[in-house]
Order: sequence, then structure tokens, then C-alpha cells
Amino acid sequence: MNYSFEYIDIILLAMIAGFIFLRLRGILGKRTGFEGKATGQFQEILKKVEEVQPKKVSDTFDAKAQNEFLKGAKIAYETIITDFSDNDNKIIASKPLLNKEVFDQFNKALKERSNRGHFAEITFIGINSAKVKEHKKTGSILNVTVEFIAEIITCIKDKDKKIISGSPDKIKKIYDTWVFSRDMTSPNPNWKLINILA
Repeated sequence: MNYSFEYIDIILLAMIAGFIFLRLRGILGKRTGFEGKATGQFQEILKKVEEVQPKKVSDTFDAKAQNEFLKGAKIAYETIITDFSDNDNKIIASKPLLNKEVFDQFNKALKERSNRGHFAEITFIGINSAKVKEHKKTGSILNVTVEFIAEIITCIKDKDKKIISGSPDKIKKIYDTWVFSRDMTSPNPNWKLINILA
């Protein structure tokens, strides 16, 4: 008798397990050959989302993005200003920071100064302030206007080292408004100076 009760218990447990299995299968569904294809399609969608996501992030120009931008703009400003000194055509080193029109203007000014037999001495003291005046996006192009207040020591000398203008000892405060531009969809993170406003 005891054996028969044990068999009955085993049969009952098997029936309960089968019932639970069927219920779970009904709720959760079963694996089919279609799932592999769906996973592949999902991976393709994820890939496209990952490709688009950086562009969406870079399109935003919030306070954090502006602060990061201004760090680079300050470096570019100092580099371009100091490259305009010494009459040794160091402006070429700043070429990647300038669009063609601004580069041509700077290069022309250097050549004219050289033809007159003049050269510039510029000592960059520092930037007092740099702030974004405005930013405007047209299509994928973002233009950012920055107002700089900086201090430099500058003077122009002739071939006999006679001072033509400025002073080698006096700190001069300068106010500049520069416009930087970047294609926000480009993988190149660098900005270019496209205009210097009067």
C-alpha cells in the first residue's frame, strides 16, 4: 500500500509540473525560428540609433557645451594673436584654425607689413574674459560669436628697430568679437574662425 501511495504522489507531482509548464508556455510563448531574424533586425536598429545619437548630443549647445567650447576658443584666440607677431609668417601654424577668407586676410597683412620693412612684437598677457554673445545654427552649421577682452603688449618696429607704433612696455587692453563655425555632423571636432567683427 505504501508503494502505491508513493506512485500516486509522483504522478500528482508530475501532473502539477506539467500544468505549470503549460501555463508558463501559454503566458511567455515559445521559441520560434523567427526570433533569430528579429534579433538581427533589432541589432540593425540599435546600430542606427548609436550612429544618430552622437549627432543629437553634439547639436545641443547648452551651458556645459558652451564652457567646453570657450576653453578651446581661448586657446585658438591666443594662438592666432601670437602667430601674428614677429613677422616670420608663423600664421601658417594657425591655418587649421582659420577659414580660407580669414587666412588670406591675415597672410595679406603679414606680407604688406613685411614689404614695408616692419615687424611686430606681441606679448600675450592673458584673457580677462570670453563670453558667447550669440550662437546660430543653419542646417548642420553652427556659428558662435564670442566677445574677448584680453591684454597684450605690442609694438611695431621698422628695420632699424625704431618704434613706429605701440609700446614695448605698456599693457594694452583689446576688445575683439570673433565668429567661429563648425559643421556639427562632421567627425572633425575643430572649429574655424570665419569672421572678425569690427
